[in-house]
Amino acid sequence: MIRALYSSAAGMQSQQVNLDVIANNLANVNTTAFKKNKPEFQDLLYQTNRAAGAEQGGGNQSPVGVQIGHGSRLVATSKIFTPGELTQTGERLDVAIQGDGFFEVQMPDGTRAYSRDGGFKTASDGRIVTNDGLPLQGGFQPIAPGTTQITIAPTGEVTTVGSAGRQTFRIQLVRFANPAGLESAGRNLYRESKSSGAPELGNPGENGLGELQQGYLELSNVKVVEEMVNLIVAQRAYEVNTKAVQAADEMMQQANNLRRG
Repeated sequence: MIRALYSSAAGMQSQQVNLDVIANNLANVNTTAFKKNKPEFQDLLYQTNRAAGAEQGGGNQSPVGVQIGHGSRLVATSKIFTPGELTQTGERLDVAIQGDGFFEVQMPDGTRAYSRDGGFKTASDGRIVTNDGLPLQGGFQPIAPGTTQITIAPTGEVTTVGSAGRQTFRIQLVRFANPAGLESAGRNLYRESKSSGAPELGNPGENGLGELQQGYLELSNVKVVEEMVNLIVAQRAYEVNTKAVQAADEMMQQANNLRRG
């Protein structure tokens, strides 16, 4: 009965974390290019009272053993990088990645971070930056003053037309061998980790990298109905674990109230 209390408590804690992940997914349902998290659980250690195949005498062996588990625990919260739907904005510096790849930005400390949020702006010095003012890398060039037209091709060629004449440059995307291993840094940014592998630069539309869509933004890949179903399942699982705690407590109470005749 004591084991049941701790096993159920471990299950309640797992479902609490499950609820935290679901709540974060729902909170970011309108976050540009947000990728939902999926919690993954494992069962805990088992107490073996009798091993499978144990000798039972007369040359007989037990076909199965007796093992009692101790609950569950969270082992990973993996990012699901399925594509989100594209929405048309008409803004000339809104760029969505249709397929695999990330934009590369420079952090204030000089390190690099990566994002799929293509809602870009123009800084006072002409640099193309994120909503937080982080400059874009990967071939992005400053926009000359007096530019009246910016065209971004699906394969990354950028053409600007204005008082400075016609200028062209090409931007590149970054991809990783294991994008699920990227470290989430907040602000729609990811950082490289040992698990993700080294960043690989490439041209959009080549070698498996996605193409660019100017005037569009990628929406979150969170599906509200799916998350609400997961929420109900987590709530019911938590409730069942509380029932197990109550049942174990009542059994202990009955054992404590035993009287000798």
